[in-house]
Amino acid sequence: MDAIVDDLMSEGRAALKRGDADAARGAFTDALETGSRAAALEGLAGAFYLGQDSLKAIDRYEQAFAGYRTIGDGAGAVRTARTLGCLYGTVVGDWAIAGGWIARAQHLLDDVDDPREQGWVALSQGMFEANRALKEQRFGMALERGRATNDADLTFATLAYYGASLVHGDRVEEGMLLLDEALAAVAGGEVEDWFVVEEIFCQLFSACERAQDVDRAEQWIRVGETLAVRRNLPAVAAYCHTHFGGVLIAAGRWAEAEAALTEAVRLWTVGRRTLKSGAIARLADLRVRQGRLEEAEQLLSNLPVDDDTVRPLTALHLAKGETGRAREILEHALRGADPASTNTVPLLALLVDLNLADDRLSDAAAAAEAMGACADAHPSGHLEAMVALARGRVALATGTGDAEGFLRDAIEGFGRALLPLESARSHLELAAASVKDRPEVAIREARAALSGFEQLRAARYFDAASALLRSLGVRVPTTRGDDADGLTRREVEILELLGRGLSNPEIAERLFISRKTVEHHVGNVLSKLGLRTRAEAAAYVVRRKPGPE
Repeated sequence: MDAIVDDLMSEGRAALKRGDADAARGAFTDALETGSRAAALEGLAGAFYLGQDSLKAIDRYEQAFAGYRTIGDGAGAVRTARTLGCLYGTVVGDWAIAGGWIARAQHLLDDVDDPREQGWVALSQGMFEANRALKEQRFGMALERGRATNDADLTFATLAYYGASLVHGDRVEEGMLLLDEALAAVAGGEVEDWFVVEEIFCQLFSACERAQDVDRAEQWIRVGETLAVRRNLPAVAAYCHTHFGGVLIAAGRWAEAEAALTEAVRLWTVGRRTLKSGAIARLADLRVRQGRLEEAEQLLSNLPVDDDTVRPLTALHLAKGETGRAREILEHALRGADPASTNTVPLLALLVDLNLADDRLSDAAAAAEAMGACADAHPSGHLEAMVALARGRVALATGTGDAEGFLRDAIEGFGRALLPLESARSHLELAAASVKDRPEVAIREARAALSGFEQLRAARYFDAASALLRSLGVRVPTTRGDDADGLTRREVEILELLGRGLSNPEIAERLFISRKTVEHHVGNVLSKLGLRTRAEAAAYVVRRKPGPE
């Protein structure tokens, strides 16, 4: 019997390693039925988590913990307790329960002489520690234990968390080196645990989003996609859609960003609720950039004003001309922000925009200089470009300073940072700065801006560039790359979902818009295509799809 159980447990662990949740679940269930309780329950929990059934995973981990306590397996009890702490924090969002489980793991260590588990518990404590100095102290201890015990999973998981913490603490270069090392270890097959692989990628995306390091994120995601195929680990490609979606927005890969963030909302809805609001806020930010303000407003309507929502909320109200509300939100956020943190720079950039909109030019100049002081303390290409754009806009508005020089610096900086929307905005500002004295330059720069906005489908900015070109006597297209049938991009999405037979409520849920908005879009689609019913629309979708060649 023991040999059979051992074989089943080995089969289950091998299935977990290759990313086969169904096979792992079957093997551990069979092992459980033969009488192997705690270890089989722990394995079954891992299989449920791999299969994205987080709540069942938590239930089985709790049962495994009780089983380990019953048989006196201290290391097993510590391991399941700190795992439960992580899941209750990152998956469920019940931070009190998470803290209780991690404290339980720490207390149980008193009776367990296991330096590996000491390291894992220290890592778990560091993950949820608010004080950055204490957080990094915990990570230092975990790293020391990982290296001393030759535990590669612990070592590289800690390097990833430590690196991300350094990046968020504005020690970007130092932190990214640690993350690169952890990712290299993953690529080289040194990391066994798929959960650790997932966490390492998650920390990378979080750090790259904070630092706006598009190039690094794109390089490593290619490695991650290859690894996901090789090890059959959908979690590597699917997890952390929230942070990766933020990177994709910055990179101008908006269709991919929308897909990533939509999937993120779905994942958080089925159990990982702590980042749901972050995913929705990023999706709203994308909508504002696209000029789809009504949809952005709907997405943000039920969210609190916090670190994730303050920027899209401010940008939304600013775009709608509601500068009073925008100022209220932004100034409240700035009162609680650390002026020395690079996280404050995007807020100050919005303050520049807001003050220019309200014709408060001296306040705009002061905000631009505050941006510069922070960027000087933390040199970075994208921050320097943001400062150059802000200073260029202020110089253009006040008629003082070298507006063109600042804006050319911004174009170069955003180009190097692979941030296309900001680059196109800078081209548009340079065009405006050149209208009076060098109209030929203005036309060239406005065309560059128009091309960038058209590729991004940034409707509001496209319209601004078009208006400037028309004022210079240049004929420009009246559409923004819409569908050949005259449908907007959103209407094309609605038509495709009609073709799949979805109802209005289902379309609203899929696209995160109201049912009333869906009804409006459906009416427009039918009108533009000369159709009378949803059934005719579905048939139209079938007809317009190209057949096999």
